[in-house]
Amino acid sequence: MILINGESKEHIEISDRGFQYGDGLFETIEIRDGQAVFLERHLQRLNAGCQRLYIPFPDIEVLRFEAGELCRLSVGGTHPLRAVLKIIITRGSGGRGYRQPDVIHPTRILSLHSYPDYPEVYRQQGIVVRICATRLGLNPALAGIKHLNRLEQVLARAEWKDSSIQEGLMLDVNGHVIEGTMTNLFYVKNNSLHTAILAQSGVAGIMRGIIMKISVDRGFSVVEHEFTKDELLSADEVFVCNSIIGIWPVNQIETTRFSVGPATRNIQIQLDKLISDDSMEVECWK
Repeated sequence: MILINGESKEHIEISDRGFQYGDGLFETIEIRDGQAVFLERHLQRLNAGCQRLYIPFPDIEVLRFEAGELCRLSVGGTHPLRAVLKIIITRGSGGRGYRQPDVIHPTRILSLHSYPDYPEVYRQQGIVVRICATRLGLNPALAGIKHLNRLEQVLARAEWKDSSIQEGLMLDVNGHVIEGTMTNLFYVKNNSLHTAILAQSGVAGIMRGIIMKISVDRGFSVVEHEFTKDELLSADEVFVCNSIIGIWPVNQIETTRFSVGPATRNIQIQLDKLISDDSMEVECWK
C-alpha cells in the first residue's frame, strides 16, 4: 500500500522535484510485530535532513498516524509479519528550473514493502564483501543525510552480480573507506570500535548511531576517523549494519578473512534486546 499526502494512490505529479531533481529525503524502517522499529529516531533524522535542505517538515503527528496505519496493515491475522516502511519527503512540485518555488508544499510518500528474504546465515556466520571501484564524492553540505540522490550507490551496486558477495564497500575519492552500498561499516581493533567520520560523504544511518551509543554505554571505546583499505584489512573484527538487516558480521573482504568475534556478538545481543524491548527504546531515546 502507498499513501501520498494521506491518500491511497500510486502516482505523483511529474513536476514533483523529487522526480525531477532528487530533491528530497527518505527513511527505510523495519516493521516488527506491527511496530515501526526506532520510528522516533527515524523521524528525528528526517526532520534534521529537511532542515539541512530547507524543506518544511510535515506535521509529525500526521507522519506518526500514517506510519501507524501502514504498520497495522503489516499484521496478517494472528501471525504478525516483518515488513519494511519507506517514508519519502520531497520539496513538492515546482517550476522547470533549479530555483525553489516561493511557497513550498512538500510531498510525503509512505509505502509498505515485503521484508527482504535474507538468509539467517548472514547474521550468524557473516558475509563476503568486495571493494567497489565507484568512489564517493566529497560534499560537506550533503554528508550524513539520506537524500534521494543515490547514483553513486546505484553504480557501485551494479559492479557485481555474484550471489556469493553480499555487500560492496565504498571509498571516497581520497581513498578513505566510508561505508557499504547499503550499510554503515565498523571494525574492531585493539578493543576499540572504529567507524568512518562522515563529515565529507556517506550516510549517517540510524543503526550506526544506536550501535555507537550502545558501545559507549557499555564502556567500549568508539573512534570516528579516516582510515584506508589496508587499515581495515588489519582489523580483528568487521561488521556492517543498517535499519533492516541489523548487524551482519563480515567474514571476508576480497581475499582477507575475518572471524566473527566477541565484540560483534556482544553488540548484536545488546541491539536485539533494544529492538525487542519497546520500553527500553523509549527510555534510551526520549
